[in-house]
Formats: sequence, C-alpha cells, structure tokens
Amino acid sequence: MTIVPAEALSSGVVRTAVHDEEPGAAPLAPRARLLPALAAVYRAQLSRARVARIPLLFVATFQSVGIMVLMRGVVDGGAEARAVVAGSAVLVVAFVALNLLAQYFGQLRASGGLDHYATLPVPPAAVVLGAAGAYASFTVPGTVVTAVVGSVLFQLPLTHLWILAAVVPLAGAALAGLGAALGLLAPRQELATLLGQLGMSAALLLGVLPAGRLPEPIGWARDLLPSTYGVEALARTFDARPDWAAVGVDLTVCAVVGVVSLAVATWAYRRAAVR
Repeated sequence: MTIVPAEALSSGVVRTAVHDEEPGAAPLAPRARLLPALAAVYRAQLSRARVARIPLLFVATFQSVGIMVLMRGVVDGGAEARAVVAGSAVLVVAFVALNLLAQYFGQLRASGGLDHYATLPVPPAAVVLGAAGAYASFTVPGTVVTAVVGSVLFQLPLTHLWILAAVVPLAGAALAGLGAALGLLAPRQELATLLGQLGMSAALLLGVLPAGRLPEPIGWARDLLPSTYGVEALARTFDARPDWAAVGVDLTVCAVVGVVSLAVATWAYRRAAVR
C-alpha cells in the first residue's frame, strides 16, 4: 500500500515514488549508410518525378524536336547537322537536370523542406545524389526520342546511339550537380528559378548552335559549360569512323565535372541545412 503525502493531495498532483534509479537515455540509432540512404532517396524522388514531371518532360522533348525541325531549314548535313542533333538531345537533360532541379532545391529551401531532410539520419550526399540521379534518369526517354528523331531527320546513322547510355548519366550528373548548387546557393527562390532558366538557355544557345559559327569569346564560354562535352561525345559518334579516343576524353571530362559539381552541391546542401 502506497502512502501519499497530504501536500500532494492538496495540490492535486500525485507522484509515484520510484525506488530504482532511472535508466540512462537510449542511444540514438546509427546513421544510415550512404548507399542504402542513396537508394531510398533515389526511389522516392523518382516516384515523385514520375507523377509530377511527365508533362514537363514532354515539353522538353517537344522543344528539342522543334528546334531540330527549325534548324533543318538552315543546316543540310555534315558536322553542323551532327552538332544540332547532339545538342538538342543533351538539351533535354539540361532542361530537366539543370533547370528543374535548380527550381526544386530553391523551392525546398524557401519552404523549409530542407529541415525535413536535416532531421533524417541520412548523409547529405545521399540527398543530393539521390535527387540528382532521379532527375537525370527521368531524362532518358526524351533524350533517346530526340536523338532518334534527329538522326532520321538529318539522315545520320543510328549505329552508335548506344553511347547515350554513357552520355546521359555523365552529362546528367554534371548538369544536375550544377542545378542543385544553384538552387541551394541562391538566396531567394525566384533567383534560383532565374539561374536555372539562364543555365538552360546557355545549354540551348551554346550546345545546339554549331561551334564553328560562334564568335571566339562565346566559344570560350561554351568550353566552360558542362553539357558541351556530352554534346561533343555524342556528335563524334555520328561520324562514319568515330574517334573513340576523343569520345573517351569528352566523357572523362564530363565525369570529372560531374564529381566536382555534385561535391559543390553537397557542400551547398550542408550550408543551407544548418541555417
């Protein structure tokens, strides 16, 4: 039988005597490993993109095909036709992986959505890589359709279009990292949207237009754009005898730029999440 002091009854509060010592706080669950966390974020983002981004993917593909149809009246064939088709195909990647991802992370930061990810026991790199990978993967159908339609339109060979299996993920990684960094570093959501649009416009003007017709200073800016090397790699494969060494160099540059841009995006995510 427990004896309750009168003071506790008069205040309306009953306190139970505890004879055993209160146990210590339970240890927190271990932080999730990178690969399982990356797979979970990737699946979640891909599911979200599949529902919300299909109309935008159609717009990106229709835009690239329309550009090729317009350029068909100006370019007959040769190196210029190869540049137009390759640039239009990679433009689909730029529209989704750069433009839309910059808007997504800008909106996520403005709405406080980063706080949700910050509370999860997942590494920051998993959040950035998962979102970037999902958006880059989402561009595959539109890129393939654009490359096939462009090849038929300009009478280019379809033999080596398998190179898209390397161009899409590498160019997508470089552009998605850039888009995520722009969205996370922009102080306002509207500015993130503007930067994403400007990046896509640069990919359009500097990637689709033949390099030989660009002024030299603009050609230097073209060399700084990550998507340029994906465009060059794809365009070389339309030759009768592709220079595979040059294709490998272009893809290597794409891979290096992708690693750097994703690292910058991860740093930007950490910076934005703690503010």
